[in-house]
Amino acid sequence: MNREILIELLQQVQDKELTVDQALSKIKLEPLEKFNHSLIDRHRAIRKGHPEVIYCENKNSNQISEIITRLIPDTYNIIATRIDIEKVEVLRKLSIKIEYNNDARIAIINRKQFTKNRGMILIVSGGTSDIPVAEEAALTAEAMGNRVERLYDVGVAGLHRLLSHLKLIDEATVIIAVAGMEGALASVVGGLNDKPVIAVPTSIGYGANFKGVSALLTMLNSCAGGITVVNIDNGFGAGYAAGLINKQIENLANKIIDNKQ
Repeated sequence: MNREILIELLQQVQDKELTVDQALSKIKLEPLEKFNHSLIDRHRAIRKGHPEVIYCENKNSNQISEIITRLIPDTYNIIATRIDIEKVEVLRKLSIKIEYNNDARIAIINRKQFTKNRGMILIVSGGTSDIPVAEEAALTAEAMGNRVERLYDVGVAGLHRLLSHLKLIDEATVIIAVAGMEGALASVVGGLNDKPVIAVPTSIGYGANFKGVSALLTMLNSCAGGITVVNIDNGFGAGYAAGLINKQIENLANKIIDNKQ
């Protein structure tokens, strides 16, 4: 069950629009629903602030369709990662609302626009070739209710391109640095500001790049403080982590405002 739906139900009970028993009947679904091939965690949105995400690689269209069909009645902004256009076309036959980014291979299903957090997540990519991974991060963070800005193709091969956007970098709450090749972008970004930086190595590069391992090692060995690193090409993981950080900052700001009133 989505957190917003649960809050709405509780508000209806408080306003005497629903009885306790009526509200209970709406939320009495077991936290875990097991069927055929999958085990759905229906209460993840209550614990994490966002519903369960569907990793679609190696799942067939029927499996994905069944999972989404079971999630969609009480869940908004379902994220499906590593999903191909062929599987998306099958989902469209279900007459569900779906937005798809072919480059990032990510789909947002049953999207609902929530009030965005005041903080801003900035996605920085080294090159145009890194954009698919950067977009996976950006779309994930946006689906979680965050304001996202993009700053693409500003790698260290032309450092002036990055330095011309210092104002935007300074306005960010969290920064995601996405780069392949030698992966130096994360260190440079981390040395320019006091914001947490989530580094994403990509598999972009020539032979000695070892499909992203060299960028991963560079980021892990960064001398700039405040950098954390996710796995190779894991834009989703970076976007999700940045979303959680931004939300905690938002919650803290709201508490400060409430205490002043």
